[in-house]
Amino acid sequence: MQALHLLAQDPALFAAVALLFGTAIGSFLNVLCLRLPVMMEREWRSQCHEMLGLPADSIQERFNLAFPPSRCPQCGHSIRAWENIPVISYLLLKGRCSGCGTGISARYPFVEAACGVLSAVVAWHFGPGWQCAAALVLTWALLALAIIDFDTQLLPDDITLPLLWAGLLLALGNTFIPLRDAVIGAAAGYLILWTVYWVFKLITGREGMGFGDFKLLAALGAWLGWQALPQVILLSSVVGAVVGIGMIVLRGRDRQIPIPFGPYLAAAGWIALLWGHEISRWYLNASGMNH
Repeated sequence: MQALHLLAQDPALFAAVALLFGTAIGSFLNVLCLRLPVMMEREWRSQCHEMLGLPADSIQERFNLAFPPSRCPQCGHSIRAWENIPVISYLLLKGRCSGCGTGISARYPFVEAACGVLSAVVAWHFGPGWQCAAALVLTWALLALAIIDFDTQLLPDDITLPLLWAGLLLALGNTFIPLRDAVIGAAAGYLILWTVYWVFKLITGREGMGFGDFKLLAALGAWLGWQALPQVILLSSVVGAVVGIGMIVLRGRDRQIPIPFGPYLAAAGWIALLWGHEISRWYLNASGMNH
């Protein structure tokens, strides 16, 4: 209890603890983002075999978030405990496998550091309490979804749907918003992008986004309320347009290659969670609508 009181009295210390804890969560997110899409693919393949009446696909090695243990994909060297310390191990190993010397992707420490920094910002913003705990869970889930969607253009139901239900359950206690706003936000979030999807498909004959985007915006509506949806959509669209144009101009990305929308929705939702009210107030003041 004394430790909790100390953290409550010292925001900087609380943010520092969240930073360290967040880097550990970031290490787990690295595993989650790499393995969950593979687990989904294996499950789909198994379901297809069952539906078609084909023999079960023989997969020798059990594969989930815990097994097999992390190892170097080049030489199979098992990652020891001291080699798995977030960020620090990467620096000590100088970015190379201790077994074969193969370079380790800088993405691993980047995700760990990003998760730590985002967690510290949330802790500083909310302070100790249920709001902070819930906001941290949302932050970690949005970061995982952004990474997975960027890599695979998938937004797994295993994350989006629990996130949606968690937002509704939190609204029962008015953690962020009243239940009525959460329910309307969830329904409106899904229907807005569902409508955009079908209008775009009817006009162009192509699919402009995936169903996972609908579920993600529904989850954000459940957490933030229907009032935040216009802001989330606007922020995500602006960021997505800027990044997309930049990738085309600077990297020569083919305009026909789809750009995942999930990372921009996730970023916009996180910004709205922390500073949505301030952004709305600034806009109303700047436009002269707030008298």
